[in-house]
Amino acid sequence: MASQNGAPSSAHADISLPVNRPAEPGKWTPELDANIRAQEAANVQLKKTTLPRYLWPGGDRSLAGVAIRAFLLGVSGAVGFLFTAALAYSGIGLWRPCFFLAVLSVFHFLEFWTTAAYNTPTAYISSFLLTNGSRYRQAHTVAFVETIVTSYFFPAWQARVHPPWLIALGVVMIVVGQVVRSLAMVQAGTNFNHQVQQHKNEGHELVTTGLYSVFRHPSYFGFFWWGLGTQVALGNLASFVAYAGILWYFFYTRITHEEKHLVEFFGDDYKAYKTRTRVWIPFI
Repeated sequence: MASQNGAPSSAHADISLPVNRPAEPGKWTPELDANIRAQEAANVQLKKTTLPRYLWPGGDRSLAGVAIRAFLLGVSGAVGFLFTAALAYSGIGLWRPCFFLAVLSVFHFLEFWTTAAYNTPTAYISSFLLTNGSRYRQAHTVAFVETIVTSYFFPAWQARVHPPWLIALGVVMIVVGQVVRSLAMVQAGTNFNHQVQQHKNEGHELVTTGLYSVFRHPSYFGFFWWGLGTQVALGNLASFVAYAGILWYFFYTRITHEEKHLVEFFGDDYKAYKTRTRVWIPFI
C-alpha cells in the first residue's frame, strides 16, 4: 500500500529495504577487504604489463639499480669527506684514502647525473662508469694501496714530500678537471657519448661553442687533469707517474681513433675546427 504522494506506507516500509545493507562509511568488512585486495592486485598486474622491462630490477635502466648506486655513492662521498676533515684536523695522514674515496664518489655520481639530465636517451646504469674496464679498477686500487701504505707506515716521509701547497695544487686540478668535464657533457647534450661512435647518429651535430670553442675534447681534458690531480693531492709519486703514462696513452689512441670518424661525419667543418682548437693535453 502506498500513500497519496507515492511513498510507501509505514505498514510496508520494511519490505522495500535491501536484504544486505551497505557497510557504513569507514567500517571494515570482509567483503570490502576482499574487493580492495582484488583491485590492488589488478592494478599491480597492469603496471607490470605496461612498465618497460628495462626499468625492472636487473634491467639496463633499472630504477632500483639507479637508486641503490646513487644512494651508496652519496653515503660514501659524505663519509669520505667527513673522515677527511676529521683526520686532517687531527693531523692523521689517513685522511688521504678517505679523500680519494669521496672524490671518486662525486665523479661517478656526476657522470650519471649529467647524462640523465642532459643526455637522457643514453642514460643507462653503465653511465655511472663504475665498471669502467679492468685497467681503470686496477689503477685506482694501486693508488688506494699506495696512499694507505705511505700515510700509515711512512707519515714523516709523506709529510716532507707532500707539503700543503702541493695538496692545494692537487685539489685545484681536481676541481678544474671535474668542472670542465661535467660542463662539457652538459653543453654537448645529446651529442656526447661515453663510447666512440663509428656511425653518425641522426641529429648528431658538431658542437663548437662554449668550452668546445677553446677545447677540442674538453671532457678528455677534464678527466686527464682530474686523474693527475687526485694523485698530486694524495702525494702518490708512483701512481702519479703511472696515471700520467696510462692516461696519456689512452687519450692519444682514443682521440686519434675518434677524430677519424669525426672527419668522416663532418668533413671540412671538422678539419677547420681542428685547426683552430687544441686538446690541452701535452703532446696530443
